[in-house]
Amino acid sequence: MTADLRRLISERLDPLEDRPPALITSDYDLSTASIRPEDLSQLTPASVLIGLIEREAGYSVLLTRRVDTMRRHAGQVAFPGGRRDPGETPWQAALREAEEEVGLDPSLVSLAGLSSPYQTGTGYLITPVVGFIAPGFDLTANPDEVADIFETPFDFLMNTDNHEEHERTLPSGEVRRFYAMTHGDFYIWGATAGMLRALRRRLFDAPATAEMDP
Repeated sequence: MTADLRRLISERLDPLEDRPPALITSDYDLSTASIRPEDLSQLTPASVLIGLIEREAGYSVLLTRRVDTMRRHAGQVAFPGGRRDPGETPWQAALREAEEEVGLDPSLVSLAGLSSPYQTGTGYLITPVVGFIAPGFDLTANPDEVADIFETPFDFLMNTDNHEEHERTLPSGEVRRFYAMTHGDFYIWGATAGMLRALRRRLFDAPATAEMDP
């Protein structure tokens, strides 16, 4: 089962190529009052690592909670990641950021491919890089960026029964709707939940065998 799921994931992702995105999801997808800016050249390129850890019970997803002192997105649940340096590919940036934030050795990550890029309301175009991580590693949080490192079952995150639509009123008065998933003490929302939702669509909304769909 794990081998079949790994093959399905790899087959339905984009290859490791640095090229303009064909399909973009965004913070604006659920907000009917907002019009998504179309000029991608004005967005800051960023990458995150969606790390799938191979546990006995199945895959789990590596996540972090940002420290409360961050200038942006303080205290939020996020994938390891950040803005890309000049000349970096999306996967090079994702692996570098994961090493800097949680001490994940890049050699332990087997890259599978790229999921749908995600445009944030704060001006970033994020490329999610999916990789498989074998167990048996040790992680250390960068205290300047990461308050917690934790794992959430992949099956839980891919199950649409756990995908809720929430809303918040921005300082401008605009109401922004977004996806959210609550697992234990962790509230996964905004861009992180949106990228997980987009990954779920890529993997399981296409024709697949019944036993593959969580």
